[in-house]
Amino acid sequence: MAGVFKAYDVRGLYPQELDENLAYAVGYHYRAILDDDDLARGARVVVSRDMRSSSPRLVAALSDGLRTAGLGVIDIGLATTPMNYFAVGALQASGGIQVTASHNPPAYNGFKLSRRDAIPVSSDSGITVIEELVRRQPPPPPEPHASIERRDIGEAYRRHVLGFLRHQEPRLKVAVDVANGMATLYQNLLKELNIELVPLFFGLDGNFPNHEANPLKEENLRDLKGAILEHHCALGVAFDGDADRAIFVDEGGVTVGADLITALLAPEILRRFPGAAIVYDIRSSWATREAIEAAGGVPVRERVGHSFMKATMRRLDSPFGGELAGHFYYRENYFADSSLITVVEVLNVLRGRGSLLGELLAPLRRYAGTGEINFHVEDKEGMIRRLAEEFKDGKIDTIDGVSVEFADWWFNVRPSNTEPLLRLVLEARTPELREQAKGKLLAILGQPEGGH
Repeated sequence: MAGVFKAYDVRGLYPQELDENLAYAVGYHYRAILDDDDLARGARVVVSRDMRSSSPRLVAALSDGLRTAGLGVIDIGLATTPMNYFAVGALQASGGIQVTASHNPPAYNGFKLSRRDAIPVSSDSGITVIEELVRRQPPPPPEPHASIERRDIGEAYRRHVLGFLRHQEPRLKVAVDVANGMATLYQNLLKELNIELVPLFFGLDGNFPNHEANPLKEENLRDLKGAILEHHCALGVAFDGDADRAIFVDEGGVTVGADLITALLAPEILRRFPGAAIVYDIRSSWATREAIEAAGGVPVRERVGHSFMKATMRRLDSPFGGELAGHFYYRENYFADSSLITVVEVLNVLRGRGSLLGELLAPLRRYAGTGEINFHVEDKEGMIRRLAEEFKDGKIDTIDGVSVEFADWWFNVRPSNTEPLLRLVLEARTPELREQAKGKLLAILGQPEGGH
């Protein structure tokens, strides 16, 4: 069990680290993080799963734990993580648990937890509580007496997503790689967006036989890029295993940073919600902030992590937010992330402006960035303090690790939640400046992991 309780979910190797007994215990102790009002009304929890071979057994044990603790279960079956969030909100449930290990290899599984209104549960807001209870209070033998009902939310989710579609013409050819993951469920819905679909690796298979379901790794985009060029597609989209993230590739086969998708969509959303706050994570390009400002919005930087992004969006009533990892959040979607709604919004922009993705992004690609680079550092806090001292002549903030901004370049270094790693993102006005600045950081941080 050691180490499976993470910052944003519960995740580990099945069955060595995470098994049916742990699933039962997590389900049983989940009620400890619910509000008294929910419990008094008769709490119901949405439960769903991905396509991994261990998921049905984990769902059964999890449901037994919830029902033994007196919580009703709404089982929506196979679903993407965004469908779980939607069901929690639309069915006015007390919370939700998705059984998934997201983009991890087949041997892993886990649980993503939320409360009423799809508010995420993180280590700061409940995962640590459940972990302590699991460790210290073994649950009683299963006696699942609370209700269980099975619901199909496919049609309701279809109507919800199509409600974001504002431009249906022209018909565009789009390559979509779902990596045998849960976005397979979106095949028919994608076709309703009036696209000519070039499908890659549809069909649920928790062994991920074609490639890893992690679109942040360039090698996992190789097939998608080939299909875009071969079929002359307007764009390509790659989903991760549980379909809460989307990464886009333009018509020339060039990967698009998710921060630039935020910059692309922000003006469109601000036309509907003038003057609103748009939230983006601290790793995002200067171009993101500038696009929000140019469209009359209020740019708001937030630390990395969906629980922080969603909390800030709720506080500011923000209609939209985006993270570099490919998560995009919508107020009209219970402030939750949706990869599919993001595909719809990108299509809205392309159709509304009558241009291809690469053409629209060209002005936004005006800075030179490094992407995220990892460094093995045992004393992470000590190194962050050293960097703040070494670069104290810049504008410093400590929202997440340390960020330092100069006139011509900036960087952020933040600690991994789970590993002895520091993660660097750096951007400059020119490639030459980027390399000079990167050299200064490497002289302090050492050689990167993986030889960047």
